Amino acid sequence: MEDKKTILVVEDEDSIRKFIKINLEREGFYVLEAETGEKALDLARKENVDVVVLDIMLPGIDGFEVCRILREELDGIGIIMLTAKSQDVDKIIGLQAGTDDYMVKPFNPLELVLRIKSLVRRLDKNKADKDIIIDGPFKIDKYSRKFYKNGKEIDLTPTEYAIIKLFVENPGKAFNRDEILNLVWGYDFVGDTKIVDVNIRRLRSKIEDDSKKPLYIETVWGVGYRWRDSKSQGGNDEK
Repeated sequence: MEDKKTILVVEDEDSIRKFIKINLEREGFYVLEAETGEKALDLARKENVDVVVLDIMLPGIDGFEVCRILREELDGIGIIMLTAKSQDVDKIIGLQAGTDDYMVKPFNPLELVLRIKSLVRRLDKNKADKDIIIDGPFKIDKYSRKFYKNGKEIDLTPTEYAIIKLFVENPGKAFNRDEILNLVWGYDFVGDTKIVDVNIRRLRSKIEDDSKKPLYIETVWGVGYRWRDSKSQGGNDEK
């Protein structure tokens, strides 16, 4: 029997929540519903939720706070935030809170389904890895999907983990933003490359000694980003 993925839809507007539920159930997902942040957290703690579709504007605690709490308490859960605003600041705050993706309302339900499927594949791929990678002060445990620096665990979102794993497995290789978007978010991801830059900034703030002078995630001007090859530490620095 095929394992059904569980999606938690957190939306205070009943009509929107039901509309999302119908479209997800049509695609074979098992859907849980919550109209408040408090109920969402209660369900997420009790049920084996794979992905949370989370509205920002909620009664009580808002979506940003729900996202932060989910990241602190539930390792490996996928989060897609919904916002009625198109301002970049909302997207950036959401990404900083730990969301994997965001969508602006109104949205095409097919696009939401595609983004959920892409995120589920990414989460499943992360869970399938069972090796250890060591690079300088860093260690990736692909079985537990944990990342360490100097023996200390650094909390990463599933998307951040996928990016750092891509880099560490390909030291010295320069990736442009579209390549990172395709390899991490998936070829069917519909969105712009700004989400890559925001995640890189967030990763640098977590792993670099000085995020303004990165030693590990280098910017390759005119191209994108690369993971510094520890075998060529004496080479030229590109920030």
